[in-house]
Amino acid sequence: MLDGIETEAAGHTGGRGDLGERAPAAGAAGEVRHDWTVAEATALHDLPLFALIDRARSVHRAFHGEHEVQLCTLLSVKTGGCPEDCAYCPQSSHHETEVGPERMLDVGAVLAAAERARAGGSTRFCMGAAWREVKDGPAFDRVVEMVRGVKALGLEACCTLGMLTEDQARRLKEAGLDAYNHNLDTSRKAYKSIISTRTYDERLITLRNVRRAGITVCSGGIIGMGESIADRCEMLVELARLDPHPESVPINALVRAAGTPLEALPPVDPIEFVRMIAVARLMMPRSMVRLSAGRTELSREAQLLCMYAGANSIFYGDKLLTTPNPGPDEDRALIEKAGLQPMAPAACAEARGDARA
Repeated sequence: MLDGIETEAAGHTGGRGDLGERAPAAGAAGEVRHDWTVAEATALHDLPLFALIDRARSVHRAFHGEHEVQLCTLLSVKTGGCPEDCAYCPQSSHHETEVGPERMLDVGAVLAAAERARAGGSTRFCMGAAWREVKDGPAFDRVVEMVRGVKALGLEACCTLGMLTEDQARRLKEAGLDAYNHNLDTSRKAYKSIISTRTYDERLITLRNVRRAGITVCSGGIIGMGESIADRCEMLVELARLDPHPESVPINALVRAAGTPLEALPPVDPIEFVRMIAVARLMMPRSMVRLSAGRTELSREAQLLCMYAGANSIFYGDKLLTTPNPGPDEDRALIEKAGLQPMAPAACAEARGDARA
């Protein structure tokens, strides 16, 4: 079923150069690895582009519908004023940006947005709050009520609220939460140059608390923050060593927001975006790989190449929290032009089950 995965890179001259070794296999049919090394991930990343995409496409077709893409909508339910100092984030109170603190949305407004998302074809509705950590009290109680309401609409419910205790994760699970997003952002080494107010291990502890509560894990990262290729591969290895793998792996490109420390960095080369998608697909074959922030700087062709290489989900709507996103009409036209189809709710549930197997 995975014909072509064992292709050798040894002896190749051209493309990104002679690897001088056999690129690692992605595993036999049904096999999921948790013992990836950074050297193996880098060898995959550095394959000639077409060889890398061929491998990733073979794995994608083995585990996922090749013409389906899940549409997800992300809403900021509490914007701005975050005490974290993430260098990429316009919601940080440490940076002078156009995003100021706003009051938390009420439940009715959030559910109205969820209804609009469902009508537009989204099957997952994600709610984000600019918090360092969840604090028990009225605000968290409101989020729990939002989750119940989103589930009553027949949507998958996802939250990203910062650090989370085991008890808070249990409460969200009882309300029906399907997934919790908490990105690693980058490698452990590069992380220190991006944020100082939270440790890498604290992120991993939150993922552990989510998993123990029986909620699926959504965790990925951001490229284009000045990190090396080794840093990108190390981040994927951290994710792939989790057992089980995250059910969702969002791959983001830095959206350079004015007023943040990273605003002057160059845009991500679209081919580097494709490579990250493909390597994530090979290392975590059953996960949903989500083509996330940064799509406004990708051509339609680059976005389709990302989907061909293994991305089977996009965030749908004109905004991701506070950053721009292609409009729904533009995305519908892209999906239709490519002959793709939005994933139905039943197929989404089946995909989540595959990831946990």
